[in-house]
Amino acid sequence: MIRKPDGIRKYHTAHARFLKPAIVNFFTREFAGFFGPVVRGNIADALIELFEQNAPEASRLKHGQMLWNALDKHTRADSPNRRYKPVVLTLVNDDDINLFEKEKPAKGIRKQVIARVIKEAYAQGGILSMRDISLFMSANATTISALRAEYEQESKTVLPHTGVIHDMGSTVTHKKQIVFKHVVEKKPTSVVAKETNHSQAAVDHYVRDYYRVKTLVDDGKDIDYIQLATNIAKPVICQYQNIINNFVKER
Repeated sequence: MIRKPDGIRKYHTAHARFLKPAIVNFFTREFAGFFGPVVRGNIADALIELFEQNAPEASRLKHGQMLWNALDKHTRADSPNRRYKPVVLTLVNDDDINLFEKEKPAKGIRKQVIARVIKEAYAQGGILSMRDISLFMSANATTISALRAEYEQESKTVLPHTGVIHDMGSTVTHKKQIVFKHVVEKKPTSVVAKETNHSQAAVDHYVRDYYRVKTLVDDGKDIDYIQLATNIAKPVICQYQNIINNFVKER
């Protein structure tokens, strides 16, 4: 039998002090015969990655921040295979405190916080729903949604939340913004998609449906006829009628 070099004999077992070998040894010991060495190594790598994502170093978190498991922006909330993305969100910063010192209305500060955390989550690969924000702000989701909509209207922007990215929820704000930018500002749908955090397909869909409904509205058709002709749900038709009559009519 060939004698192992002294360096290997003395130090090789020190590898077991690290996390991956500890996980591999656990599966070897507790699930003997179920997994081969390659599978055990792959499982260990996957568990370590999962741990590092969900338990970042404390130095990454600053005072006023929190860790939240947001929906991965590449999956839908209603998907059976949805994935999550740990993100660091800033609930309080110096700007917020300065506004409180100046006795600014709390409502305006909340709008800033809502916009900030939505943008932070999206920049890190996640998206927040209004339910998410309602949980860590201890407020009703409907209230959060209304504040977000007010912020979007006041700042003439569309925040990248689940209702926008995945076309979920009942909000009509993003439809207004998309139609306005394309019809009134004459911007190509590719530009509108970038400016409103939508996919090209979603913007094309909104614009196409807008023109379909507008053509029939201009022709004097009622909502029942429009629904039958376009197969668009009546509540959505009403949204487009509102946009046609009140948002771009006089433009």
